[in-house]
Amino acid sequence: MAQVLEFKLPDLGEGLTEAEIVRWLVQVGDVVAIDQPVVEVETAKAMVEVPCPYGGVVTARFGEEGTELPVGAPLLTVAVGAPSPDSSGEDSEGSGNVLVGYGTSEAPARRRRVRPAAPNAGTNTGPSAAPNGAPRAGAPHAERVARPVGTAAGHGTEAPSAGEPVREDGPVPVISPLVRRLARENGLDLRELHGSGPDGLILRADVEYALRAAETRRTAQPTAPAPAPAPAQGPIRSSAPAAGIRVPLKGVRGAVADKLSRSRREIPDATCWVDADATELMRARTAMNAAGGPKISLLALLARICTAALARFPELNSTVDMEAREVVQLEQVHLGFAAQTERGLVVPVVRDAHARDAESLTAEFARLTEAARAGSLTPAELTGGTFTLNNYGVFGVDGSTPIINHPEAAMLGVGRIIPKPWVHEGELAVRQVVELALTFDHRVCDGGTAGGFLRYVADCVENPAVLLRTL
Repeated sequence: MAQVLEFKLPDLGEGLTEAEIVRWLVQVGDVVAIDQPVVEVETAKAMVEVPCPYGGVVTARFGEEGTELPVGAPLLTVAVGAPSPDSSGEDSEGSGNVLVGYGTSEAPARRRRVRPAAPNAGTNTGPSAAPNGAPRAGAPHAERVARPVGTAAGHGTEAPSAGEPVREDGPVPVISPLVRRLARENGLDLRELHGSGPDGLILRADVEYALRAAETRRTAQPTAPAPAPAPAQGPIRSSAPAAGIRVPLKGVRGAVADKLSRSRREIPDATCWVDADATELMRARTAMNAAGGPKISLLALLARICTAALARFPELNSTVDMEAREVVQLEQVHLGFAAQTERGLVVPVVRDAHARDAESLTAEFARLTEAARAGSLTPAELTGGTFTLNNYGVFGVDGSTPIINHPEAAMLGVGRIIPKPWVHEGELAVRQVVELALTFDHRVCDGGTAGGFLRYVADCVENPAVLLRTL
C-alpha cells in the first residue's frame, strides 16, 4: 500500500526564513526519483533548485509560482511505494541530509504522515491545506485555517468581522521577522489575523491581503462633504504618496537594502583613503602572465595583498559581539568580493583566501563570478565572509565610501587605474594611479590601525616586492 509523505520547504541556511517559488519542475502525477530537483526557489541570497528526498508519485503541490512560502511550509506530497508504469522501485527511506535543516535519515516512524490526495487532486492553493483540501487534524487553528476567506493563493486571511473573537493571549504564530516588521510599519495588529500557513502560521501574503482589505474598506465608506477650503495662506503640500513606478524591495534587492540599512544603523564606520602608484603592480602582472601558465587577474593580486595586510592587522578581520561586548578576531580569511549581476549586487565568498596563491584565487574568482551571473550560487557561497574587497573601478569610477558588509568589520574599495601625473623619483611623470578606500568599524580599532592597514596595501601596490616578506 502506498504511503503519502509530505515534503516541506527546507532550511536553506544562514537564517533564511522564506523563499519564493520561481518554477515548478514537476507536475502532479509525475514520478520523481530520490534527490531529483522538484522546484526552483529564490531566496534573499540565491536561486536554488530544491531536491526531493523521496521517490514516488507526486500527489499534490502547494503554492503557485510567485508565491512566497516560509521555511517548514509544505511543498508537495509524494506517494511512495505506489506502483507506476515506469516505477523503478524507489526506496521510501529517502536520501538523507540533502540540504541544510532537513533530511530523511531518521526512522520512518518519525516522519509525518498525511492523507493521500484525492484522485483528481491538482495544485493546492495554500500551504495550510492537506492534500485533499481538508484542514490538518489536531492543528491549533485548524478551524480558522479551513475557513474559506479568500480566493487568491496564499491570501486565506482577512481581518475579523464584527463579533468575531480576536486572539488576545498566547504567542502570535509568526516566524518571519519581515512579516512582523511589515505589520508594525503599517499599524496592523497581528493578533487580529488568522494565518493561512501550516497550523495557523501568519505569512507575508496574509498581512498584505489584510492591508489591501482595510484600504478597500476605507475607500468604500461614504464621506461627508468636505467644508469649503479656507483661503490659502501659503503653498499647499500634498501628503499623498508620490506618483511613479513602484519597484518592490524583494529578493536580492530587498536583501541588499536590509543589510546596508543594518550596517549604517549598527556600525559606527569611518573611511580613509589614499592614492597609490600602481605602475609596478601592473608590470608585475604582465610579467607573470608572460611567463606562461594560467593568467593571473588583477583582482587576485589585490586579494593576495589584502590577506597579507590582514595577517599584519588582524583587528580588521573580525566581528563585534555586542551581547558579550567582545570583538571576535577570526583566524580564517573568507574574502567576499562584489559582483554585479542581472539580479543585482551579490557578494560571493572565497573560502580560506589566506591559504591561496594568486593562481588559485584567480580560478576561484572566475568560478564564483560565472555562477553569480548564472544565478546558481548557493547560500553557502554567498555567506560567511570576514572581509570584503570591492573593485568598483570596473564601473569607470575613481573613488567611493564603501558600506561595510554587516557583520564584517571592514571593506577595501579599489577605483579605476588610470594614467595621471605623478612625482616619481623626484621627477614629474605619467604613472598608473589608483585610489584605495578603507571603510572600517571604529569599534574594532582606531584610525592608527586602519591607516596602517591601508598604507601597507598601498606600499604593496606601489612595490609588489614588499609581498615577498610574507610569502
